[in-house]
Amino acid sequence: MEDVLVVGAGPTGLVLALWLAQQGIKVRIIDKSVGPGETSRAMAVQARTLELYRQLDIAETVVAAGYRNPSVNLWVHGKRKAQVTLADAGKDLTPYPFVLIFPQDQHERLLIERLEAMGVHVQRQTELLDFEDMGDHVKARLQAGGGEQICEARYIAGCDGAHSTVRHEIGADFEGGTYRQTFYVADVEARGMNPPNQIHASFEGTDFVALFGYGHDDMYRLIGTIDESRMDGDALTFDDVGHLAVDSLGVRIDKVNWFSSYRVHHRVTDRFRHGRAFLVGDAAHVHSPAGGQGMNTGIGDAINLAWKLATVVKGKAPDSLLDTYQGERMAFAHRLVDTTDRVFSFVATEGSFANFVRLRIAPFFVGVATSFSDVRQYMFRLISQTMLNYHDSTLSVGSAHKVLGGDRLPWVRLANADNYAPLAAITWQVHVYGTAKSDLESWCNQQGIPLHVFEWQPQHEKAGLARDAAYLLRPDTYVAVADPQASAETLAHYAKAHGFTLG
Repeated sequence: MEDVLVVGAGPTGLVLALWLAQQGIKVRIIDKSVGPGETSRAMAVQARTLELYRQLDIAETVVAAGYRNPSVNLWVHGKRKAQVTLADAGKDLTPYPFVLIFPQDQHERLLIERLEAMGVHVQRQTELLDFEDMGDHVKARLQAGGGEQICEARYIAGCDGAHSTVRHEIGADFEGGTYRQTFYVADVEARGMNPPNQIHASFEGTDFVALFGYGHDDMYRLIGTIDESRMDGDALTFDDVGHLAVDSLGVRIDKVNWFSSYRVHHRVTDRFRHGRAFLVGDAAHVHSPAGGQGMNTGIGDAINLAWKLATVVKGKAPDSLLDTYQGERMAFAHRLVDTTDRVFSFVATEGSFANFVRLRIAPFFVGVATSFSDVRQYMFRLISQTMLNYHDSTLSVGSAHKVLGGDRLPWVRLANADNYAPLAAITWQVHVYGTAKSDLESWCNQQGIPLHVFEWQPQHEKAGLARDAAYLLRPDTYVAVADPQASAETLAHYAKAHGFTLG
């Protein structure tokens, strides 16, 4: 019997399988496709995703294979109205102060290679037909190789997209809607964008386009709006869509490598867990592509779920730990849909007043606001997902200086390393910045919990950390307990209250 059956081998499913396999969990991953995707699709890899990728030592490989976009520019009528330099805004927040553009097809191949190196192979042309929750395991009926087969697993994870079979099987709602506005996406070879290696958003009348450089100076991803008058029912091509916003930038399109049009959906399921079944990524939530959040959110779902499944499968926590997956990730999904809805509405709303706000009022305020470092840093935190927290989770306790239980551990650059180096281990651990108390050291040794003590530096206080406090970190690197007293008794009580074996 498998520990976990993962349905769907996009980035979300692959990451879930990787993190499970890394923790010694027996995983089977299936996908009904004949092979990995061959189009670029999702492109943006955010800083928080790269931070988590350090747990499998793939962050630097992904960065080297991708294309850094260090700034975001806002253009109106061919004139730049605002620029946010991400390298400056995020330099003290993360080792990855940029938006990395890494086409999904290349991304998937990299994840597959790492998974195969762990001895796990994606089983292609294998489709989930249905499954039954047997109480202590699930029995899944699969279609593969022209016939049916049965797969039994302790848990099943639906990473199978917006039309998820797993979601349909558990009877979950998928409330939301579809925007009227149609968008297009295109991968092109172009010349004339200056500077070429940055993100650009251009408005020209009712026309809008966003350009993302990747791969080489002449390779761009374009996302733009389509005038409804052009929607005549026939298949659209790039020649059919408006080019005013592109032309106003002085960009010349030499070749279109891929083009597609689509309508944007915004939906969140009413449950992320039902018995032994879980919904992950697009199976649980879909939203506007504004800000490049979709794939990264699915990856965040997968890592949140993976350590909890591994802990329960190993008998180190009660089944109730798995309920916190829904509590933590559903709240974030709703916030994300609300945020991307507002951005999408700003871009897509039609009418003379909307154009006046978009072309005159908003650029002025954005230009003024981004002149302040605090605003630029806030924007970076929002886009990069380094702002995401689990303050309201039942797993989050305490506060020490500016760090609360549920926060992402603040990143601090040191002389020859950083305080994220120990986070490569997918395990509970304790951090102390300053001096650790002897009883805390003894308790960590007895429990088999790694204790990492960092010599106190001014940078630690600047980052919001408290001197000599204890920070108990979850396997996904979020703070579980922030205790200014660094009490072994506090940490022991936390473990007992939740039924955790931390070592």
